[in-house]
Amino acid sequence: MSLSDMPFRPSLQPADNVGEHRYIHVVQTKVFIDDRPADDGWGRHFLGMHGDVACWGIDVPHGEDPGYGAETDLYSLFGRVSDTEWAVAGRAVQLIEWARTHRFCGRCGEQTEMAHNERAFRCPACKLLAFPRLSPAIITLVTRGEGADEEALLARGVNFPMPMYSCLAGFVEPGENLEQAVAREVEEEVGVVVSDVEYIASQPWPFPNSLMLGFRAR
Repeated sequence: MSLSDMPFRPSLQPADNVGEHRYIHVVQTKVFIDDRPADDGWGRHFLGMHGDVACWGIDVPHGEDPGYGAETDLYSLFGRVSDTEWAVAGRAVQLIEWARTHRFCGRCGEQTEMAHNERAFRCPACKLLAFPRLSPAIITLVTRGEGADEEALLARGVNFPMPMYSCLAGFVEPGENLEQAVAREVEEEVGVVVSDVEYIASQPWPFPNSLMLGFRAR
């Protein structure tokens, strides 16, 4: 079985049977994957075990370029590697972005420290725990008609390159469930009222920290 077919197991520490190490260098929001360890002093976050390979996310300081221009963004990486490998790279980007934005306590301003027994930043002054942030978002395929007459509703964002179109998507707001978010987003974006909202599947979406939940509606 190739590595791309192996399951990925998120964890806080490497397993005892580590065969090798893999380092996902995060350069701003791009990634460069290498078997060489990071320079001393660069932030590193253990991601989990991919088969018997220990995976690490490396926070590359501004101005450094370990890949000598070979970094790629996650959009471009999608489809070029397995779904598992893409998810591991996305996990590295999400965790490092979280670490970059939680160096100081959001309540009292004290510098935070990494908790020892869970993935969280801890404030030594006020004891606030800051866990990795996920922003749930929905994406919906809206259809009408049946059989050969069935049609799909797609939209084009103002920043999309031509001829790119997409299903309708948006973030879940506080106080609403996922089905309500689907109905609200579709009506807000295109003025269509939908029914028969059906959950299909979910996918991590590290742009920068979403969990994308897919639906169909009519």
